[in-house]
Amino acid sequence: MWNKLGLVFDVAEYANQQWLCNSALTPQPFRLNENTIRVFAGFRDSEGVSRIGYVDLASDEPTKILGVSKKPVLDIGRDGCFDDNGVIMGDVVRTPAGIHLFYVGFQLVKKAKFLAFSGVALSEDGGETFQRISESPILGRGRFQSTIGAIHTALYENGVWRLWFARGDGWEIINGVPYPQYHICYTETEDLLNIPRTAVTCVDAILPEYRIGRPKVYRVADGSYIMFATIGTISGTYEPSLFRSEDGIKWERDDSSIGIAISESGWDSETLCYPALIKTAEQTLMIYNGNQMGVDGFGAAVSNDVILA
Repeated sequence: MWNKLGLVFDVAEYANQQWLCNSALTPQPFRLNENTIRVFAGFRDSEGVSRIGYVDLASDEPTKILGVSKKPVLDIGRDGCFDDNGVIMGDVVRTPAGIHLFYVGFQLVKKAKFLAFSGVALSEDGGETFQRISESPILGRGRFQSTIGAIHTALYENGVWRLWFARGDGWEIINGVPYPQYHICYTETEDLLNIPRTAVTCVDAILPEYRIGRPKVYRVADGSYIMFATIGTISGTYEPSLFRSEDGIKWERDDSSIGIAISESGWDSETLCYPALIKTAEQTLMIYNGNQMGVDGFGAAVSNDVILA
């Protein structure tokens, strides 16, 4: 079970009415140092365009905010590039080369709501600034991937990048509004600039679901894997789902063990989505979004039952 700690980052208290007006999209916690958990997230401006910044939390008191970035650590891309209309978080991974930040870039086109593909940036100053490795997407268009290729988990193991991502190829029309259809895939590579165009489908949506994505994969204490994802249904619900796997490729759904649900009232009473986990000294911490995909900021919950490796 997860014990909710409430709305930890209330974006209204820190809004600057410039690049940070509302929302803290797809928050991703990262161990900055022994005392600090840095939560990277997408902050929206007045036009809804997201740029990536961070919120620093105290490791031993995750409801305590130590600081908020004064400017984006990753701004939108150059005009005409795949990320020229917004960037949101995918994952953050420390390697010998530096800190890799995987992100999803958005571009507007005339005949679709948007396109969303994956990029990666590298920090060599401890996570204060990031530079794109490529202005082109590292995961772009491909077969069954004409509109969305969004990496949300990257594990670096023995020189190999293991990647879990959402793949999209169409739209679900609900009350006249198009919503993206997508499912979860897996691939791996030694070179992020040469990711294979083929991938294994891990998890597909099951009616009345039409999308399942933002896969966050973790190795747990017994050596197996768990994955939190977020599912959308035709009726409008948007909520987390839990999966288990021995190899990270073949998954079994275990929604009865999620242990967290929407609240009766407040910032996460309509939607609970995009959970991401991090190990602390005594517990496992979950950072997640609430209503309207995080318009108010992000909250937190803790658990003694989920033990990460």
